[in-house]
Amino acid sequence: MGNRGMEDLIPLINKLQDAFSSIGQSCNLDLPQIAVVGGQSAGKSSVLENFVGRDFLPRGSGIVTRRPLILQLINNKAEYAEFLHCKGKKFVDFDEVRAEIEAETDRITGSNKGISPIPINLRVYSPHVLNLTLIDLPGMTKVAVGDQPQDIEHQIRDMLLQFITKESCLILAVTPANTDLANSDALKIAKEVDPQGLRTIGVITKLDLMDEGTDAKDIFENKLLPLRRGYIGVVNRSQKDIDGRKDIRAALAAERKFFLSHPAYRHMAERMGTPHLQKALNQQLTNHIRDTLPGLRSKLQSQLLSLEKEVEEYKNFRPDDPTRKTKALLQMVQQFGVDFEKCIEGSGDQVDTNELSGGAKINRLFHERFPFELVKIVFDEKELRREISHAIKNVHGVRTGLFTPDLAFEAIVKKQIVKLKTPCLKCIDLVIQELINTVRQCTNKLNSYPRLREETERIVTTHVREREGKAKDQVLLLIDIELSYINTNHEDFIGFANAQQRNTAANKKRAIPNQVIRKGWLTINISIMKGGSKEYWFVLTAESLSWYKNEEEKEKKYMLPLDNLKLRDVEKGFMSTKHIFAIFNTEQRNVYKDLRQIELACDTQDDVDSWKASFLRAGVYPEKDQEENEEPCPADTFSMDPQLERQVETIRNLVDSYISIINKSIRDLVPKTIMHLMINSAKDFIHSELLAYLYSSGDQNILMEESADQAQRRDEMLRMYHALKEALVIIGDISANTISTPVPPPVNDSWMQEAR
Repeated sequence: MGNRGMEDLIPLINKLQDAFSSIGQSCNLDLPQIAVVGGQSAGKSSVLENFVGRDFLPRGSGIVTRRPLILQLINNKAEYAEFLHCKGKKFVDFDEVRAEIEAETDRITGSNKGISPIPINLRVYSPHVLNLTLIDLPGMTKVAVGDQPQDIEHQIRDMLLQFITKESCLILAVTPANTDLANSDALKIAKEVDPQGLRTIGVITKLDLMDEGTDAKDIFENKLLPLRRGYIGVVNRSQKDIDGRKDIRAALAAERKFFLSHPAYRHMAERMGTPHLQKALNQQLTNHIRDTLPGLRSKLQSQLLSLEKEVEEYKNFRPDDPTRKTKALLQMVQQFGVDFEKCIEGSGDQVDTNELSGGAKINRLFHERFPFELVKIVFDEKELRREISHAIKNVHGVRTGLFTPDLAFEAIVKKQIVKLKTPCLKCIDLVIQELINTVRQCTNKLNSYPRLREETERIVTTHVREREGKAKDQVLLLIDIELSYINTNHEDFIGFANAQQRNTAANKKRAIPNQVIRKGWLTINISIMKGGSKEYWFVLTAESLSWYKNEEEKEKKYMLPLDNLKLRDVEKGFMSTKHIFAIFNTEQRNVYKDLRQIELACDTQDDVDSWKASFLRAGVYPEKDQEENEEPCPADTFSMDPQLERQVETIRNLVDSYISIINKSIRDLVPKTIMHLMINSAKDFIHSELLAYLYSSGDQNILMEESADQAQRRDEMLRMYHALKEALVIIGDISANTISTPVPPPVNDSWMQEAR
């Protein structure tokens, strides 16, 4: 015997689920849970059994349900039960299910009336049920017996609240008719969690056990102790009936006979009994389904609208139509050109917030990485002075020169200018790599046509590689031009007179005092013994490096003057994910507290390069090999008379001055050359010549062959479109054919407060 009302709902739910599964989605109906609360032996388990239509829960006097039973009903063709603690074992005989519930209860709580909040999870698969969750809870009691703890009342109450507090839980407040309803613990706890009475139904059991001459007529008519959803009376099987194997069908017939023959209930027999309780609960489920339909409908409609535009394209789609292929080719190439330009020039739409790419990455290469690479060229000070000395002597030849020879200056300067070729060519290589990455990124949109994507990528990359040679030739030509004429009349050149009076240290230029060059977070790497690594907010100005607790810059931790500071690379630790560089004092002084150098850590190498470039602007340069701890050259290495030493120092200052002019010029011209010969050329090529190259590269039909993924995507989109329309029709039918009942009006339930 199943639950007839529930069986009527099953086709409706199945229709909805079929509609959703056809579009590959789950139908989130999230049907309410149904929990029974009440005193011990009030008949809670019997009420649940009648709802399922199966005889499987333990019975007896006193406290029988000693652990919560979470019963999941699952609509299925075959009928069987499964326990979560017995995975893989299917119970077909429901007497075995009862025995397993009793055994599992005793396993956790013992056999002497103990209780436990750990639930037993049981799944019942049947063609006669909806996907619902029913919860059988221990009966409420005040006095501990057997192994029960002294605070049994509070423990059971907490256990009940854990389930019935959820808004999606319907509460069946079960009270025996042969007790005083005003003292019903079930109604009191239901009122606490559901003060509006929207999800509480009063269930009165044991009507057949009331004293002769008394009845519950006033309760059922909602005159005495009213509830918003009223009360329903049920007559369950007695223990004698259960022991005598009286089945549920016979019990329901006996229940109906009781209500029809009882003088007090005869006129309301249609609103009494287990079938009416089932009907009331099923109506609640129907209401819930109807309440969820608008949300489901709007979800489907929004999906349908999002597909409309693309489906419109595909409705009369013919894959082999040459007109369509030509149009698609033109659109794809045009879009590729627009995307490439946006990546290089920057755009407000679809901004990558995770990392720098395209034009932004190239900008960083031009203005941070490239200047740093130029300054990083290692001049071996000792070797440079030796070269200057040899050059001076070789220019004078057999004579002893009285004046500083300009030919020695030219020879040394030219040798240093040649060293600039490496960082310039490296800059071009890095820009090419970024251009190729940008091309790949922009061709992602051509994935629908794999051959077109491959050809576009090949043609543009080949063009970039061709321009690479021209750009490198031009940059090398710039260096050769600098080598061809050493302009000692340049306005920024210090000249011989100034070079003789000038000290090397004074040659360092500084930015405007107090100018803020950079702000940002850095981690100071300190050993755990000295307090461990910490992150601070750093502010770099032209004169100092300060760090604060946070970006509000109120609590300054330290200020470090930039005088005599240099940068040094630090290898990344074995377990470290950070990239590190260090600052140290060239005069062997402590930089911070008792530290000779402070290690600063960033998340990426790009951040390290960017900070180093900022330090360069502030006049803090990277260390150069053999400069630190350098000892003066021994006198016996080569003869250095005072006059020669002055000449070497003068040329050294002149070289520094002239190389800084060249650096400034190269720093300006190399990015301009790369922009003109490579980046702008690539943009022009894509806009004006790419299409012609694609047409000449082969058969247009082969070029515009769709990928299998694209064909599948189109078919799936059309199928999804039609399935969505069908699902909306089904929802419309259900809305029209299911009737929801309005919530009963509120009643005066002040008696509950008084009863407390």
